[in-house]
Amino acid sequence: MKIEFEEYSTIQDIFLYLIAVEYTPEVKHLLPVSLYKGYVFSIIPSPLFGEVLTMVYTKGKIDTGIVEFDISTKKYKSVTAFERTDKYYFISAWNQNVWHRSQSNVCCSIKP
Repeated sequence: MKIEFEEYSTIQDIFLYLIAVEYTPEVKHLLPVSLYKGYVFSIIPSPLFGEVLTMVYTKGKIDTGIVEFDISTKKYKSVTAFERTDKYYFISAWNQNVWHRSQSNVCCSIKP
């Protein structure tokens, strides 16, 4: 298995990338991101190569929980519920040692 890393300059860029490569109608505008030591990241399988994982990341902080992202204004905010169908939602979680994404059955160990 090969892991590729792509650094982005803003959290909004990460959200836009994830929407572009991960969104499907089945996901219902809900995508996972993780927080670790001042970074926001997500590990996703490559759509073209089955044995490649891509970690997209940027330096930054967001609150844990549900984050609402408006693609037209490129702004995000923490919310308590999934309120609108015209917005994209991210579930953010802080993980000290292990990041797990159950949708794709990918598990990656992160050691400080």
